[in-house]
Amino acid sequence: MTLQIGLMLVGMLGIGFLAQWLAWRVRLPAILFLLLAGILLGPVSGVLKPDHLLGDLLFPVVSLSVALILFEGSLTLRFHELPGIGRAVRGLVSYGAVVAVVLLAVAGHYLAGLRWEIAWLFGALTCVTGPTVIAPMLRTVRPNARIANTLRWEGIVIDPLGALFAVLIYEAIVSRHQGHTIGVFLATILCGCLIGALAAWALGFLLRRQLIPDYLQNYGTLVTVLLAFTVSNTITHESGLLTVTIMGIALGNMRGVHIDDILDFKESLTTLLVSTLFILLAARLEWPLPDGMLWAGIAVFIAAQVVVRPVTVAISSIGSALSWRERALIAWIAPRGIVAASVSALFALKLEALGMHDGAAFVPLVFILIIGTVVLQSATSRPLALWLKVAEPEPNGVLVFGSDGVARAIAKVLKDAGFRVVVADDEWDGVRRARMEGLTTFYGNPASSYAERNLDLTGIGRLLAMSTHRERNSLVCVHYRQEFGRERIYRLRNLPQQEGNNDRTMLAGTLLAPPLFAEDMTHARFAELLEQGWRIKSTRLTTTFDWPHFIEQYGSDVVLLFGVEEKGALRVASAKRTLEPRPGWLVIALVPAETAKAPARTE
Repeated sequence: MTLQIGLMLVGMLGIGFLAQWLAWRVRLPAILFLLLAGILLGPVSGVLKPDHLLGDLLFPVVSLSVALILFEGSLTLRFHELPGIGRAVRGLVSYGAVVAVVLLAVAGHYLAGLRWEIAWLFGALTCVTGPTVIAPMLRTVRPNARIANTLRWEGIVIDPLGALFAVLIYEAIVSRHQGHTIGVFLATILCGCLIGALAAWALGFLLRRQLIPDYLQNYGTLVTVLLAFTVSNTITHESGLLTVTIMGIALGNMRGVHIDDILDFKESLTTLLVSTLFILLAARLEWPLPDGMLWAGIAVFIAAQVVVRPVTVAISSIGSALSWRERALIAWIAPRGIVAASVSALFALKLEALGMHDGAAFVPLVFILIIGTVVLQSATSRPLALWLKVAEPEPNGVLVFGSDGVARAIAKVLKDAGFRVVVADDEWDGVRRARMEGLTTFYGNPASSYAERNLDLTGIGRLLAMSTHRERNSLVCVHYRQEFGRERIYRLRNLPQQEGNNDRTMLAGTLLAPPLFAEDMTHARFAELLEQGWRIKSTRLTTTFDWPHFIEQYGSDVVLLFGVEEKGALRVASAKRTLEPRPGWLVIALVPAETAKAPARTE
């Protein structure tokens, strides 16, 4: 029995990894493949039976996993960012969310026959999108910046708020079912809020004063979250989910507390939990579904797609600057994700434990809605965006990894040439300087899960890995090779070719990206030339002042960096790809100090 359990758990981990990898390859939300894997393993084939596999451990495993998922999602809600998200987003996450809950509850009641109290819970759970499903879809759809920012911010903000709303409705259902008075309900809410706030304050106090060493901070945070969850449930029944949600929101908005490392750890842990949890939850579904449930789920999905979302967006965007075309695409895109699947399954287990056996009826509806929205919207959103003329053209912007003087100089000249440039780095001093120079920045590792949720890549189609850390350059190149394509990523060498000519370096150069600029150009060499007075110069070539004339004027030592074609396409100079500028191009080159101030002859 022990061996069988071990094999099943390891098998789920492996299948979860394959599902996540497949989602990365095809640029679809991973939840789709995880749920399909669980359905195939569970109700279709009968290989995986979670109730028999885990027995009495199933409920606590699911409960603790969902608690960590909600805490991690709540950490990302930053109140100081809310005023700048725009009227449409504020509408979507406030009164628009209320409208969505009401309409989804009505659909669940009249189309699927759910009791009103269960229908309200269904509505609260399914009004949530989330960044884990929105981000992969936006990369495929590539809408304009206003649409992308609206959908991205809606997912980030409504993820924890929707979970909080669902928890409150669940608490009301449990109190009513158990005959509790309004006082007991309010006491449950008060206890959850109080313990969550106290746990966040205590953890923040320890972190702010460095009373926990760095290598124990992730461990301590994990223990604190689970301890707060279980203590809260012990004091007042079913208040733990509210506790961890409040704790995450409070800790994420606490001043002077550095939580980036904690957030990275929680995101990695959440990926592991989600990969196994959703397979377990989907495997518990009955198959075939109860009579009429499949058609009821399809009817609810259609209502959510063509009625609920368009009405919600129409009401929420009143008075916003969005055009009708932009509103139309936003009204089409609303995939459901992690919160809807995980919390609905947990609530079903809890309601069954309380004797409400019809409480699990909404779980198949939630899963049908998740699969339906992800599949339909992934397949149709890009053609719809093109038809509505709100899709971005071929992405020509540049992501620059690195924020030292060399990276900032390159980023600034590309920005001046009219390209969208984002400088990304996890070194604060360089990012701060880039912001002061007017560059768009991202503080963090661009290859992290945090970047997948928060780094806006709208219009970005190239990577220039130019940091001073060779290993990080390699990792970022590997990460974005699938995102942008092998031919659109470049790296600036950190070591001269003769010094780095070992097997590992040769393999990295072959697999990752071609080196930037000249054959002998390295990061240190580029920085040295800038210190010697060399300058980056942009010049428009003509038929009378072509590239040979440019070389004649500025010298044979000129280092060609970029070329911009007449139609605006960016061409990158590389040691592996010859670039021959033509008349009409804007050439960007590094020129010697003694000629840097000389005006270009363009007559």
